[in-house]
Amino acid sequence: MNPPNRLSPGLQLTRPKPRASQSARPASHIMKILLSCLLFFNLLCFLLFALDKRKARRNQRRIAEKTLHLATLPGAAPGAWAAVLLLHHKNRKATFWSVTLMLTLLQGAVIYFTWPYLQARF
Repeated sequence: MNPPNRLSPGLQLTRPKPRASQSARPASHIMKILLSCLLFFNLLCFLLFALDKRKARRNQRRIAEKTLHLATLPGAAPGAWAAVLLLHHKNRKATFWSVTLMLTLLQGAVIYFTWPYLQARF
């Protein structure tokens, strides 16, 4: 006698295949959230650089470079470079450029190595 939780050999349970719209919806929703976060961090980084530039012109207490670099870290390298190039902020400081370049390369490496996983997921 077979236990009640086993199926006979001829019966197989299969999962219904999700429709294309059902499977794509959560992934596209996650991608929208991810892109929104990146846009937010880039805008925040740009505004932080702009605030520092404004404080520099007014001879007020400046935002620490470490803070600007930390703002660049969560995927906001494009916002930092936009501020450096458009606002001409910190463009003469070689050490600042080198650290910002290293953070940009680090973010590029993270994207390069995680891209196959992101494509498989989305």
